[in-house]
Amino acid sequence: MKIFPLLNQEVATTLFLIVCVLIVITLVFGAIFQLKPSKTIKSLLEKTYSWWIIIVFFVLMTCISKEFFYISFGLLSFVAYRELISKMDIPLKKRRTLLWTYCAIPIQFYFAYTENFLLFLTFIPVGMLFFIPFRSILGGDSKDSIRSFSVLHWGLMLTVFGFSHITYFYSLPEIPDHAAGNLGTLLFLVFLTEVNDVFQFICGKLLGRRKIAPDISPNKTTEGFLGGLVLTCFTGYFMQNLAALNFWQTLIAALVISISGFIGDLNMSSIKRDLGIKDMGSLIPGHGGILDRLDSLLFSCVTFFYLYYYWIYV
Repeated sequence: MKIFPLLNQEVATTLFLIVCVLIVITLVFGAIFQLKPSKTIKSLLEKTYSWWIIIVFFVLMTCISKEFFYISFGLLSFVAYRELISKMDIPLKKRRTLLWTYCAIPIQFYFAYTENFLLFLTFIPVGMLFFIPFRSILGGDSKDSIRSFSVLHWGLMLTVFGFSHITYFYSLPEIPDHAAGNLGTLLFLVFLTEVNDVFQFICGKLLGRRKIAPDISPNKTTEGFLGGLVLTCFTGYFMQNLAALNFWQTLIAALVISISGFIGDLNMSSIKRDLGIKDMGSLIPGHGGILDRLDSLLFSCVTFFYLYYYWIYV
């Protein structure tokens, strides 16, 4: 009996290579930090440690069973939504509406699991758009209505609707002669999104001069963004078999993942700056919460999903 029945040879080989590279990087950065401590090396070490966490969770959440995969990401969305909403000052009389919004999480992932594409696409963007104000109006209090409606619906769109696109990759029809399968496509997305963050950080530290959004994220530079973009496209070329894409599709996909991931990162930085906080949560000691680690993926998973769906299934 296989421990990870959904793990195929193509994905297993890729994960093995990633782990080997991580071991080398961890040892090198660890040795450098011991010899000459610096904030840059410390940041790189923290990113490396978060990579270990991501790899372990990726294998556990995606390779055991389809049901476990959907439940795991449903719980991940729950934690992410709770992290976001807990930082917002929701009026007491709107709390019942807030509790009802949590019910949208299992429903959204159920639509993904049952491959009900129409309801998957419309439940939160349209259904919850009407339900949230309707349920709130029943409470008879109009104070802070615009803000509450916006925060609750946008929070669901960001953390639930966004993350649910990751799970729908498993519901897509398998492509003939695609050895890596849908799991390979998912690894392609997650790996390029996360490695793009690392590339942008390194290029920004080495080459960064012109700041893109100094008031939102002072460390983001034009050179870091462009360097990450180029290196992510280069990395994507060597991983194109995971997603069954041709050369040009891989290049465009890597560009879209890099740009949308960058926007997702800036989006969360803007929120934290507005709230006056450093981290959205403390689930991962020393690394913040789910939204701090996966902010780029919230945007890249949605843009890549529809691009991939158009190329392969339309």
